[in-house]
Amino acid sequence: MTIVSFLSRYRRVLVLCVATAALHYVTIDWLAARIGSRDMPREQVPMKVSAQVRPALPVRTAPAPGEAEAAPPAPAPRRRPPAPARVASPAQPVPEPSFEPIGEPAAVSASAAADFIPAPVAPDPMPAPAQAGAAPEAPPVQSPVEPAQAQAAAEPVAGRRYRVNVPPSASFELEVKRLDADGKQWNGSADMRWQTDGSKYQVGLEVGISLLVARVGLLELASEGTIDDAGIAPVKMTEKRRSRSMTATHFDHEGKRITFSASTAAVPMVIGAQDKATVPFQLAAIGRGDVNQFGGDIDIQVGEDREATVYRFVLVGEEELETKMGRLVTWRLARPPRPGSYNARLDIWLAPSLDWYPVQIRNTERSGAVTTQTVTKILRPAS
Repeated sequence: MTIVSFLSRYRRVLVLCVATAALHYVTIDWLAARIGSRDMPREQVPMKVSAQVRPALPVRTAPAPGEAEAAPPAPAPRRRPPAPARVASPAQPVPEPSFEPIGEPAAVSASAAADFIPAPVAPDPMPAPAQAGAAPEAPPVQSPVEPAQAQAAAEPVAGRRYRVNVPPSASFELEVKRLDADGKQWNGSADMRWQTDGSKYQVGLEVGISLLVARVGLLELASEGTIDDAGIAPVKMTEKRRSRSMTATHFDHEGKRITFSASTAAVPMVIGAQDKATVPFQLAAIGRGDVNQFGGDIDIQVGEDREATVYRFVLVGEEELETKMGRLVTWRLARPPRPGSYNARLDIWLAPSLDWYPVQIRNTERSGAVTTQTVTKILRPAS
């Protein structure tokens, strides 16, 4: 059978197949357009988790110069030459250098640091009499640097300029779980917004709990300011808690001070000062700037409703976090309690594969109550 005879015999069948395929194609294309137009709003697009970035954890390093400077290394001991026979009173022996115990600097307060400074050791009395006319020996001089160095090692030092790259704008939906010290459990939700155009920013956080069929608001935070070389530079933060009046914290960058509506205090402001709403995003900016910076302590001055405190964050390690977005590879940073400054522990989980956004925040109070906020959805502005 030739091709011509085959086509002439099955011409109608072939035409019918081609027409059917074309009709199916047009129908599927039309349905896809209609369904796609209702799939998601044009303003924001949910972020999808695919391949996740797993940067190597940095090696723990000592504080950088200018922060908490370590004591200079002790000189190598030198063998003392024998005293001449004609000298009746040899030189006093040099006391051996003393070493402070190595520990976690953030857990030692300024007053406790003094306990690690050994008292000067008096030289042993020399039995030989002093020569007539010899000048009296000067008492050993204690280096004035030692107490300052011990305090610097114990106290967080804010004001270091970190390499930063602020994350892009996004909105977050989070689930809130609270466990009181007496075992009572609460569930709720939170909305967090981070908006920036590269020169200015706005942050908002609203937290509430679910009671029967109603949602009760517990906390509202709002912050606005600018972006500079040190990262986020707050200008004003407001805080509103349930059954309490709204308070405001003001950051005067020209006068370099932080003031509060709830108190008359005025605290000197250092480079990189933050408020409670911007701290998670400043840590994200530090991670995006250079992950190796997490190899050392991260000290950030934080203005709260009545005072400003230096938060010291340390890298706990990498953790895989189970969320409604799937399993996320995160870096966990912690601010352990510090006697005399703050009694609560703050943990923040950052996701390197999602622009280092904070995807979980946990506050552990001194009483043992724990509040955890975990991301359930991240929305990005549509391009």
